[in-house]
Amino acid sequence: MKTPALLFCLTLGLAACSSAPTHYYTLLPPVAEGPGPASNAAMQFEMSTVRIPVQVDQPQLVVRQDSGTLAILETQRWSAPLVDEFHDALASQLEHKLGTRNLEGLPKQPGRPVLSVQTDVRRFESLPGRYALIDVVWSLRLRGDGGPVRNLTCSSQIRQPAGVEPSSLVQAHQQAIAQLAGQIAAAAQRWACP
Repeated sequence: MKTPALLFCLTLGLAACSSAPTHYYTLLPPVAEGPGPASNAAMQFEMSTVRIPVQVDQPQLVVRQDSGTLAILETQRWSAPLVDEFHDALASQLEHKLGTRNLEGLPKQPGRPVLSVQTDVRRFESLPGRYALIDVVWSLRLRGDGGPVRNLTCSSQIRQPAGVEPSSLVQAHQQAIAQLAGQIAAAAQRWACP
């Protein structure tokens, strides 16, 4: 009689000590069907550095609350540091929109201009049930062989509606990054801020 009761108590105690499963998220969108970006675009592209606020560049998702406080969701984590997630997601979207691969850190083809993109994320907010917001100052630098270097600095504030679930917030941020990439690509092609 003591053995079943002991096993029951032991099982109950272990169940009480177990924790919620950890979920991992990425800002990279799913890979689209069809061919990847062609490499015959008029310019070459390199994604330079990304800066992101330290308060949100955490392994866990950080959400804003109506009271002005931040909450760290311990079991909801990024698959990589948030600054890397943002960099890779934006680079992927720009590759698609510019029609050329990111050649960051790789040799460039002589005779073709190189477009460098640098971003400074001023705000990366997640407010469950309301929105996901990015506020970004971004800079384009176009350099060619022997020609003058051109610079353009613009800013974008993008807000996407989001549900209360962490996955909804992440998808809203993915959409915001895709919209940002569209604005950067349009500016690069017209050489004017949106």
